[in-house]
Amino acid sequence: MKLLKIVPDHTNIDFVRLRGIAFGLTLALSLIAIALVGIRGLNMGVDFTGGLMIEESFTSPPPVEAVRATVDRLGVGDAAIQQVGSANTLSIRLPIQQGADEGATNAVVRKVEAALAQRFPGATFSRYATVGGKVSDELKWKGGMAVFFAVVGIGLFAIVRFEWQFGVSTVVAIIHDMLMTLGFFALSGFEVDLNIIAAFLTIIGYSINDKIVIDDRIRENMRRYRKMEMREIINLSVNETLPRTVMTSVTILLALAALLLLGGHVLRGFTAAMFLGIVVGTYSSIYVSSSLLITLGLRAEPDRARPGTNDKTRVDKSQIAGAERITPRER
Repeated sequence: MKLLKIVPDHTNIDFVRLRGIAFGLTLALSLIAIALVGIRGLNMGVDFTGGLMIEESFTSPPPVEAVRATVDRLGVGDAAIQQVGSANTLSIRLPIQQGADEGATNAVVRKVEAALAQRFPGATFSRYATVGGKVSDELKWKGGMAVFFAVVGIGLFAIVRFEWQFGVSTVVAIIHDMLMTLGFFALSGFEVDLNIIAAFLTIIGYSINDKIVIDDRIRENMRRYRKMEMREIINLSVNETLPRTVMTSVTILLALAALLLLGGHVLRGFTAAMFLGIVVGTYSSIYVSSSLLITLGLRAEPDRARPGTNDKTRVDKSQIAGAERITPRER
């Protein structure tokens, strides 16, 4: 039975030649993402803002202003209303109730539910969540610190494991991946809660796994083909790991696509963040992180000959053939 190969054998793509376009596109997309976050802002969930969030489902798309007027008449505070998932589901966010315990919160929820059911027959209560102001500030701080220390720790690991150029290129690529995800959330209006922080950390983990595999192959080929130029070494390394990179990304995206279509709106933000993060992380691993090593001045070091061996690097025929595919012909 013939095996399915997404990437053909003997693939020889000059990724480094496209680094100018890739760097320009990466910079442009990063600036657009920052602008979107600054202008539109993020739809922070109750986990980070505090307050009471009630989710209500209607038989048909309701007028948002009518829903807001109905809730405002109850005297429970100014309501922030937003569509969630389908057009028939709304998220009603209320401020923290003064001196509200669990019983008082349940009373507010029942009051809103009864008013909406009377004004819009067929409206049903889905769920609610409440977080105090002090707890939300703590969650926001700890969530931000978790992402920050993850990025810094990954950069330090790459520096210790390889060279400082690898650490810098990895951190730049991960920051790019995170900016793209934040820009998507600013544009789409999906709610940012603790589940999205978990998605960020998962994206970071996937990105570093993909980049470390490529970086390790680059370092291996630097020792193996010490007379080869850095441009050819990076192209050879990326092409050698390309089948693994593409296959891993495609299989993960298939699972995420099923979850995105069938998982419901509760998981839609988390799944969308993961889906975009995998796509952007694969792009940055191939086009940004590896090619950035040349800009940072990485050079292949002469091989340190071991005792009892000559100075020539021993490679088998397949390795030599791989090198010949990448090395330009002599003019």
